[in-house]
Amino acid sequence: MTALPTLSVTELTTERLLLRPVSAADREGLVELFTDPEVRAYLGGPRPRAAVEQMLDHLETAHVPGSYVIADRDTNEVLGGLWLNRRSPDVPGHVTDDGNELELSYALRRNAWGKGVAFEAATAILRAAAHELPDQSVIVVTQTANTRSMKLVERLGFRVVETFEQFDAEQALGTATLFSFRG
Repeated sequence: MTALPTLSVTELTTERLLLRPVSAADREGLVELFTDPEVRAYLGGPRPRAAVEQMLDHLETAHVPGSYVIADRDTNEVLGGLWLNRRSPDVPGHVTDDGNELELSYALRRNAWGKGVAFEAATAILRAAAHELPDQSVIVVTQTANTRSMKLVERLGFRVVETFEQFDAEQALGTATLFSFRG
């Protein structure tokens, strides 16, 4: 099967943010993001530092299309990460029979919570994708217990179409079409 495209743009700027590939200078901020128990409370728990370091070694040398650091536009401080990738057909939660839908996911360091950062970053990526890719479904999956993320899903305009069990927790599957983000 041919790999389906994801977003090819490597960098985007918004009023307050820079969405860009991982650099070596991001290491400590990203280690904090992936190892912080509070940040990872709804994402399967904190990851071991060694595993995060290994992942960062790979990401620093190879840009992964659809993967971005969310950085402060003025200071370049790492605020979080955002991904627009294909959801594997091997996991639950799909709106098409063959899976591989575009999936939006994000995580923010605690110092960026409650400031509209995830909304601003997600809107920018989804608008770029709406102009670059053919109209198609884009999904977001989040634990129903994560009330902040559930509010963001709604604010972005996704419609929750089902819930399912994964990682010992109830997950909500939200969907929208890329066309709805053209602006």
